Order: sequence, then C-alpha cells, then structure tokens
Amino acid sequence: MHSLADLGAARLAAAFRSGEASPVDALRAVLERVDAWEPLINAMYLVHRDAALAAARESEARWRAGRPLSALDGVPVTLKENLYTKGDPAPLGTGATALVPKPADAPPAARVREAGCVIVGKTTMPDFGMLSSGVSSIHGVTRNPWRLDRNTSGSSSGAAAAAAAGYGPLHVGTDIGGSVRLPATHCGLFALKPSLGRVPIDPPYMGRVAGPMTRSVHDAALLMNELARPDRRDFMSLPYQPVDYAAQLDGLDAKRLRIGLLTDMRAGLPPQPAVVAACE
Repeated sequence: MHSLADLGAARLAAAFRSGEASPVDALRAVLERVDAWEPLINAMYLVHRDAALAAARESEARWRAGRPLSALDGVPVTLKENLYTKGDPAPLGTGATALVPKPADAPPAARVREAGCVIVGKTTMPDFGMLSSGVSSIHGVTRNPWRLDRNTSGSSSGAAAAAAAGYGPLHVGTDIGGSVRLPATHCGLFALKPSLGRVPIDPPYMGRVAGPMTRSVHDAALLMNELARPDRRDFMSLPYQPVDYAAQLDGLDAKRLRIGLLTDMRAGLPPQPAVVAACE
C-alpha cells in the first residue's frame, strides 16, 4: 500500500470523504517522511508540527460532519519561506536579514488556510532568491532527493525537494525568471508560473508570481483554484476570473496543444545545441 504521503490531493480528499483515512493520518505520514528525509535533503526552513496537527484535527472534524471547506480541506501543503505566514520570520534565504515575525499571512498562505489545507511548514530558498541552486547562507545546502549529489536548481529549491521526497502533494513556490520551473525540471515535477497578477502576492513585486509545484498536473490545477482567489493587497492583481482550473483538464487532448519554446533568454549561458535539437 502506498504511504498517504505519496497520494495526490484528489485521492486524499476521496479518502477523507469515505473515511478510509483522515487529515490527521495524512499529516502523520508526511511528518514521518520529513523525519526520514530531512537530514538528507534539508528542504524545510520551518516545520510547524503542533499547529499542523491542530489544523488537521479541525479538518478531520469538518469531514466527519460533511462540511469540508474545499476540495483541498485537510491536504498537506508547504510554502516557500518568502511567502509570509503570520508569526514566522522570512529571512529570504539569507543571513543578512533580521528575523522579524511577520504580522499577517501573505495572500497565498491566506488562501490555502481558507481552503482548509494543513500547512506543514516553510521551505528553503537561496539568498534573496537570486541563485539557481539550493545553496543559502542561512539554510545551508538543499539537495535533490533523486540524487543527493545533484542540484535542485532554484530559487524554489526547498519546495522542489519537498515535493519530490513526498512531503505531501501540494507545494507553493515563487517565480520571476524560472524559480518554480527550473527546480521542477531538476526534480521531476510539474510547475506553473501563472500570468503576472493572476495569483495575488504581498508585498507586490514586479515580475514575481506565486505558483504550484506538484507531482501531477491535476494537483496543480486544484491548487490554482485556491491561489487565484482575489486579495485587495496586491495592486497588480488581474480582475478575478472564477475559473475551475481542474475542470479545464477534463477531455483535454494534449496532442492538440501548441507549445511555445524559448531557446534564447538573451542572458546567461546559451543552451547546448544538443538540448535545443532534442526539444525541437
């Protein structure tokens, strides 16, 4: 039998609905995975065991009463440490910042709480998110679960490592120039950089977006349903559109999709010809 830590969000919700498993069971499976892998990969900045257990018990009661808050109620989630959570410092991956507890949840954290998700903790990132690796002056080195001697890429390095190691199905990173997409490619995941303004953030930052990092496209779509809800704190937000991202996948023929491929970023090292040829 698969560990609950390895199940997708929809499968967990079905188990919660049927009584086959509970949010507390799922959280405990994730914490066992964290205990087993964290000494090796260092994906987590903070693990909120007590708060997560309390949230899981509240979710368990809602499922038993037939009143879940959303399709993701009770599902474990991690957040990149630059996505503020009330009461937690956000060092931005560097030892150069003061560790001051934040007064409120940032929009992505607020949305997953409102959906009933269980926040396991905060994931690591490199200094100021300005490095495509898991090396940080405050967190140390975050390693790739597939091969501990390989890079996770960055800057959502901890989120990628946590997802690949099975710290639950849902993980939220941030992206400007590839910070969810690059770690996803290195760690065998799906990631989405939403359009600027589609997912509210706070403080607003030109070019930066928050997006899902998951082991399946469907889980990312379910998470986008919650992350894309409006928040007046982000003045760059696009007008809210009540799109069911998961429903958009029904009947989708991937063979008919057109895919844009950027082969020249006009910055940094050029791609190797063999890589471009393989993609084309």
